[in-house]
Amino acid sequence: MQLGSGDARQPAPTPAQGPGPYALYHFGTSGGAVATATAVTHPLDVIKVRLQMQLAGQRGNLAGMGTIFTQMVEREGPRSLYLGLAPSLTRSVVYGGLRLGLYEPCKYVCSYAFGSMNFAFKFASGVVAGAFATALTNPMEVLKVRLQMSTSSTSAVGELRKVVAQEGLKALWKGVGPAMTRAGCLTASQMATYDEAKQALLKWTPLEEGSSCIAGTAGTLATAPVDMIKTRLMLQQESKGARVYRNGFHCAYQVVLTEGAKSLYKGGFATFARLGPQTTITFVVCEKLREFAGMKAI
Repeated sequence: MQLGSGDARQPAPTPAQGPGPYALYHFGTSGGAVATATAVTHPLDVIKVRLQMQLAGQRGNLAGMGTIFTQMVEREGPRSLYLGLAPSLTRSVVYGGLRLGLYEPCKYVCSYAFGSMNFAFKFASGVVAGAFATALTNPMEVLKVRLQMSTSSTSAVGELRKVVAQEGLKALWKGVGPAMTRAGCLTASQMATYDEAKQALLKWTPLEEGSSCIAGTAGTLATAPVDMIKTRLMLQQESKGARVYRNGFHCAYQVVLTEGAKSLYKGGFATFARLGPQTTITFVVCEKLREFAGMKAI
């Protein structure tokens, strides 16, 4: 039977229709965006870890990003800048998908429960999403950091076997406390700031992309010291001359005591140099992927 010209036509279904496909696209676009940003900025992450492990347990003059970069390329080759890439990308897909993907559901739960979606609730939503994602993916972060400090050509699987055999299964969750704190602060500062900055920029200017730059700066300032502590805890078995850290607070105390308060920001510039572009790439790619999937913007 032919439809008349006045008959209503159903709109073509979008790829994200239905609860199953929507969840897949929702978490998939987030994970894909974070993995893309991670692949681009991974060399800066390796340099950041090397900077954070300088003169562990002692004071002295620190080398800068340029010096570390030159030393790595000369002594270990250009491939050393991509040490730990496999676990890093694996973690990015899972961690990124959960960290960004859970933010919106948490935000809407707060809106439903408290009747508000102000900055404080957005911040709290980011904390929950980031901490939960890190708790699940901490083993991949440990492997990534161990490989980034390794001068041998050990694979991710080989490093996993080594860690479990020598230190036990619990070693894969070393530094999980500071890691959850960092991820919670990072997600909260990034997502809440991005959310608010985007609304403000859309209201006053056409520069929507500027919100991702603002979010990256906020994320760096909020997480640099916690990121350094997390790295020390995950690597303390391989850190020559460093004391054994009992927990995050003890690590921070020992670092300040033996290396000075400024040492909490070791690798801070590298963190900013990496996290700024990474945040920008993540949000720009995520928004484009969501648009392509027929989903609304963040």
